[in-house]
Amino acid sequence: MKVKDFFVKIGRRIRECFGWKSALFLGIGIAMLAADLLTKHFAEADGWSFSVIPGFIGVVNVVHNDGASLGMGGGTSWAMPLFITLTFIAVPVFIAIVLLLPERFTLLKLCLYMATAGALGNLVDRLAFGYVRDFIAMDFGFVSFVCNFADIWLMVGLVLAVIDLLFLNEWAAFPLTKKAKAAQKKKEEEKKALSAPAADGETSSERENAGDGKNTQPRGFENDTEE
Repeated sequence: MKVKDFFVKIGRRIRECFGWKSALFLGIGIAMLAADLLTKHFAEADGWSFSVIPGFIGVVNVVHNDGASLGMGGGTSWAMPLFITLTFIAVPVFIAIVLLLPERFTLLKLCLYMATAGALGNLVDRLAFGYVRDFIAMDFGFVSFVCNFADIWLMVGLVLAVIDLLFLNEWAAFPLTKKAKAAQKKKEEEKKALSAPAADGETSSERENAGDGKNTQPRGFENDTEE
């Protein structure tokens, strides 16, 4: 396949898969990215500090995090270049998937847009400041941490995407919904139909030719039977 033909094919696939749902999710993703960057800015500029849910969620003075999400890898020399590199790898992969994924995979597309918004939000901080601005404090009793909206978008998006792939959509490894089970059953039936041998020993190609209703006799012999 020529390079030009490859890109034409990819462009056609993107046009087929990018409908109104994808446009809506793209808008949501941009809004999430903007919300993350704006809240970081105002939290630091105005010195936000207040309780949202006492003892559980609060807004604190901005913490400069030079590690990963939830402060992992903070204070190390390897964390920043590692996570910048991983983000530059992950974001194009996420974008390629959402562009080539059919519209019917609604939840998975939305989750990947969320994860992309989160990854880009923290990437902007790392490239612009050399650290990530965290200001949302959460305390679950057994663990507490300070994060930002980008961390929330990224974690929620990835967790829901894994749940969708495992249990909910038509590719689910362990289908739980009626839609997923029906899709799995249909695939199994199609696979059996293709692999099942014909009772009279015909090959699948012979069965297809017979089903087409076409005369497969060589030219010049059409009238032999009449003679």
